[in-house]
Amino acid sequence: MTYRTTLDLIFKAHRFLPNYKCATEKNLLAVIGGLGSDSSFHLMDVLALYKIPQLSYGSFTIDETKIIEVSPFYQMVPNEDLQYMGIIWLLQHFRWTWVGLFVVDDNSGEQFLKILEPLFSRHGICSAFTKRISKGAHMEEFINQFYHSRAIDISFQDHKAGTIILYGESSIILRLRIFICSEDSGNTKNTLFGKVWIVTTQMDFILTGAARGWDFQMFQGAILFAIHTKEVPGFREFLQNIKPYMTERDGFLKNFWEQAFDCIFSDPGMPVMDDDTCTGEERLESLPAGLFELHMTGHSYSIYNAAYALAHALHAMDLARSKYKPKVVGNSVELQSLHPWQLHQFLQGISFNNSAGETMSFNDQWEISGGFDIMNLVTFPNNSFQRIKVGSVVPYAPEGKGFTISENKIVWHRYFNEVVPLSVCNECCHPGHQKERKEGEMFCCYDCAPCPDGKISNQTDMEDCFKCPEDQYPSKNRNQCNLKILHFLSYEDPLGKGLASATASFSFITTLVFATFIKHKDTPIVKANNRDLTYILLISLLLCFLSSLLFIGQPGKVTCLLRQPTFGIIFSVAVSCMLAKTTIVSLAFMATKPGSSVKKWMGKKMSYSIAVCCSLVQLCFCTVWLSTFPPFPDLDIHSVNEEIIVLCNEGSVTMFYCVLGYMGLLAISSFIVAFLARKLPDSFNEAKFITFSMLAFCSVWLSFVPTYLSARGKGMVAVEIFSILASSAVLLGCIFFPKCYIIVLRPELNSKEQIMRRKN
Repeated sequence: MTYRTTLDLIFKAHRFLPNYKCATEKNLLAVIGGLGSDSSFHLMDVLALYKIPQLSYGSFTIDETKIIEVSPFYQMVPNEDLQYMGIIWLLQHFRWTWVGLFVVDDNSGEQFLKILEPLFSRHGICSAFTKRISKGAHMEEFINQFYHSRAIDISFQDHKAGTIILYGESSIILRLRIFICSEDSGNTKNTLFGKVWIVTTQMDFILTGAARGWDFQMFQGAILFAIHTKEVPGFREFLQNIKPYMTERDGFLKNFWEQAFDCIFSDPGMPVMDDDTCTGEERLESLPAGLFELHMTGHSYSIYNAAYALAHALHAMDLARSKYKPKVVGNSVELQSLHPWQLHQFLQGISFNNSAGETMSFNDQWEISGGFDIMNLVTFPNNSFQRIKVGSVVPYAPEGKGFTISENKIVWHRYFNEVVPLSVCNECCHPGHQKERKEGEMFCCYDCAPCPDGKISNQTDMEDCFKCPEDQYPSKNRNQCNLKILHFLSYEDPLGKGLASATASFSFITTLVFATFIKHKDTPIVKANNRDLTYILLISLLLCFLSSLLFIGQPGKVTCLLRQPTFGIIFSVAVSCMLAKTTIVSLAFMATKPGSSVKKWMGKKMSYSIAVCCSLVQLCFCTVWLSTFPPFPDLDIHSVNEEIIVLCNEGSVTMFYCVLGYMGLLAISSFIVAFLARKLPDSFNEAKFITFSMLAFCSVWLSFVPTYLSARGKGMVAVEIFSILASSAVLLGCIFFPKCYIIVLRPELNSKEQIMRRKN
């Protein structure tokens, strides 16, 4: 029928003579149509032979447009790939990942699936089922197939697919409605009700003819893609005043009038029936929206723009043909001299503003550059319905701006109780979990597994959990990252307060001892064993106690630089003084033997030399350490899960242990010398006290090393402070408390006579 009609348009005369034109016939310059791909391609087969422009107002799949790239074919609708992406964006917006498909069973339906299903896979969407609806030539034939051969089986058990995409021509809705209303469909009605229907732009809802009395409530809340339209001024007023007798040769209007108003025009000579006779005075605005809409639909808007595009092209071509003067016949322009193929160069470059205020032009693919409107189908109890615009899909928009939708405007099916519907294979994975694929299932069907230790997920349906930033740690539920607390030994900490108090106490005691010795500096017990070395030792012990304060508080650049070197040098001075005192005691008793040559080594210079030389070695170690790899503030992020340990990185670990090792060497040397001199007379001999103090000193620092290495954070710092305080306190107590006891409590023993008497 399409081929015959096309030939009639080109070669129509008094008789139909294909490929023959009478001289009196007017040229066919262009054709607007058709809606479906089949009729458009049939038209193209004939029109392309004569290079007659064809302006189609129907949509075609991407693969179909490749066929017509070389043909004089203009599309008044946007590129179809924009609608495909609009469907994807819509599904992603509502997180619908488990979707059913109903498509017409023809080439266009197969092309639709061929394009859409790969897009599904790339964007994390699965098709729960795909059902093909037969495209019969006549409704009676289709119904006969349904009741007898059961040509299409649409029963399915997947109730989780809350969204169904419907693709095809408008008649497909009627065919689908037959299945749903049929008693033979079993439980299909229960399955298909309460779904969100997504309908493509090729399809339209109609309530005329056989569909007039049908219930379309199942499509309540459907999402429709429609060609973008804009209200044309004067169009509504034109429709309100239109009458069927205004166009006598338009048989379509008369048929529509009878269907829309459910009446019949009486034939001349037939009796008039008042109840069902059309008067011609009925008004289109009284019809419900489902039967007739007073605003211009997408397809009508495309036809409207096509007519004006041709008019502008003809006008431009007429202006360009200056040597041909148009011959005016009445109110029309004689176009006898124009040829269809001449229109192409003007159509391709045409650009005009229509009366709705929108610019119309063709792109390189001979397509109008436009977008799609997203409509919401709202049904009413009287079986009428209305389309409400809720969003849009526009081309050439910045990323993230091409798709817009207003959820608050959407009226969902009453089945959903005004809650946004779900359409997923299984419930989403909550934060704190990750997807775990089911064996043998599609990727949209999955289990939810808790995040492994050290990882979180803070969104629903995350493919994989992820690690928190280094300065954060996972919460207990593994659904968020918490900021780690800076961890160091502070003065506000109970442990810090205790150690600081101990440091202050020991420093105060050392100061009292030093003051006591200064006060009784001329007594024999103070003068014994080199008074000056005793003073240096007391000052060193005082500084040892105070050096522990460098380890309390947040480590800084200066404190990290001074901590270990200060501690190492001061302790080395103290232990060097102990070694010098012990050595002098041993040499003193060796010098009392007759003929001993040791006497020449006796004296203050010898003790000072031992103390200074031993201390200088440690000073050299610290100087090399600070000049090569000095300590610096650092953060330990990984040792403790919920904390960031603020510490001093020792820089060169080797130099750190060299300092400790040398200090240990001095202590062991002092212990050995004191041990050998422990049996010398008590009145002049500190060797026993030095032996015990060095034994305790070495024990403290030997236990320090493994404890220090196994501790973390402020525990590590506390171990070192405790070792400093303990070893210093041992030296203070063992060396000076016995002397303080005699000075303060037993002053009668602090005399030269008592010392000589005890010696004898």
